[in-house]
Amino acid sequence: MNRKLVASLAITSCLTGALFIAAQADDKVHQPKSHSDNPAFARFTQLAGEWVGKGMHGDKEQESRIVYKLTAGGSALVETFDPGSDHEMVTVIHPDGDSLLLTHYCMLGNQPQMRAKPKVGDNKVKFDFVKATNLASDKDMYMRDVTFTFVDKDTLKTEWTNFNDGKEAGKAVFELKRKK
Repeated sequence: MNRKLVASLAITSCLTGALFIAAQADDKVHQPKSHSDNPAFARFTQLAGEWVGKGMHGDKEQESRIVYKLTAGGSALVETFDPGSDHEMVTVIHPDGDSLLLTHYCMLGNQPQMRAKPKVGDNKVKFDFVKATNLASDKDMYMRDVTFTFVDKDTLKTEWTNFNDGKEAGKAVFELKRKK
């Protein structure tokens, strides 16, 4: 009788251990990568929250409100420009190895995609055009590039370059402060 009890306890112990190890392995598969894997993206994650300021497009000044929110388990940052307005636009930034990818869902109806290969320690991150969806021709108007300048933890500057007819057609510059 004691042998059956000891054998039963040994089998139960082994099965419990195996289940515990399997559960830990499964947790590791589902855990998002750390932001420290891409220091530039880690910097972007710190933008989460609401930002307000002024924007200049050509000689036109406008009040601007931008909301940054992490999504997809912290693996992507969503920028919503002037949420709820007629001019609302969304930009999504996420890491891709040591690069960052950006897709801008523009009110023009196209979606330019841009890539940045930032250097550690730089306070500027420049995204350059890769391709666009819903762009009938490279002569149509679209956002070609954007530079994010991290002035300090509560001040951000962005400069978007517009292209039309195959050449630069102006810039939209935003100076933003974190809303507290």
